[in-house]
Amino acid sequence: MKFLGMEKVRDGKYLKNYELSYENKAGRLKKFEIVSRKELNGPEDLGRRTSGVSIVAFHEGKMLLLEEFRLSINKKIFNLCAGMLEPGETIEECVRRELYEETGLSVKRFLRILPPSYSAVGFSDTKTYIAFVEAEGAFADHTSDNEEITARFYGKEELQRLLDTAEFSSRSQMAAFFFCEGIVETPKK
Repeated sequence: MKFLGMEKVRDGKYLKNYELSYENKAGRLKKFEIVSRKELNGPEDLGRRTSGVSIVAFHEGKMLLLEEFRLSINKKIFNLCAGMLEPGETIEECVRRELYEETGLSVKRFLRILPPSYSAVGFSDTKTYIAFVEAEGAFADHTSDNEEITARFYGKEELQRLLDTAEFSSRSQMAAFFFCEGIVETPKK
């Protein structure tokens, strides 16, 4: 594929829409639409900036999941706690803020933060971190009027039943599956 150019086609409040032009391997023009959370000035900006975090949190041998209403699909699904980096905020500060805002919980300790990865590569250049933490505290609702979230910890048996019957975001489904299979373990005391 040979990049030919890009044009912004819509400038929304949170998402910017672009049309990318390529010459495909057969020598024909290929147009591709993407959305980005960031302003893109050229192809060098595609996928360059990290915009947020997904949080895999554990407490006393259980894994945190949110059951939340997602506007884009008009229903509730199971999801990880997640959010966008604020200007000037470190990834650790973002994790602490998002965990507290969406659940009322605090970070007891950071287990690992993976390097940023692309979260929706089929239609976006959005890149986010995945943070693994041990959480503590009590659940409380600090969400905005535009969020409908129920947070709780799930043991492996209950989570296995949910994997067979409920709908998930892809990252939360993968984290839950690995947790149930013992590939992702809760922190050792």
